[in-house]
Amino acid sequence: MEKKNKRRSSVERLEHQLSYLGDSRRFSASRFLSIRLLTTILLMLGLYYFTDISFFVIPFLAIGYYYLLYYIVVLYPIQKRSERLEKEALTFFEVLTLSLESGRNLEKSLNITVSNVNSELSDEFAKTLKEVQYGKSLNEALKDMKNRIPSETINNIILSITEASTFGSSILENMYSQVDFLRDKQTLRIREKMNQIPNKISIISVLFMVPLMLLIILGPLLIQYLD
Repeated sequence: MEKKNKRRSSVERLEHQLSYLGDSRRFSASRFLSIRLLTTILLMLGLYYFTDISFFVIPFLAIGYYYLLYYIVVLYPIQKRSERLEKEALTFFEVLTLSLESGRNLEKSLNITVSNVNSELSDEFAKTLKEVQYGKSLNEALKDMKNRIPSETINNIILSITEASTFGSSILENMYSQVDFLRDKQTLRIREKMNQIPNKISIISVLFMVPLMLLIILGPLLIQYLD
């Protein structure tokens, strides 16, 4: 009974993670776990029968594959989607703020923003608005949307919007601060990438320039030696 509950909780946890993949998701949690287990067993058998690798090393290779597959198929795509959504967030919420400034309520502003912004984040809000049309309240739909968004930054903005809507505080003032936060975060990200450029140039110099300089310096000596 305890094993069943443990497996059920692991499947539910993985299912929640897979929901972060959005439309790029191609499989269920139970299917992924089954495929991972099956391919790990096949890998162990293949290494045992078709290679000269030590029997004691094969389990470690299989364990490495087991966790590497989880990273490649689940964690890495979630991380890349989070980065992609955060890049789109500034444009989306800037347009949303402009719509709110014209005096429209949150739902109408979201509809206008979704119609004018073409991005993956906009598609997620479009799904949320469809759920509202099917009978959910906007706050409920936004809370459910958080389960599909892997970005903590965007989820915090959604939470602040729902809280402002629930407690009657100014959504527009809230959006001003959120857009400023996104601008600052984007600026810091750009500066971070710029600071990494010298290190990348240094690595390229070590890998390519130094051997080239050595070849130029030692080339004549090598030619004389060969002659």
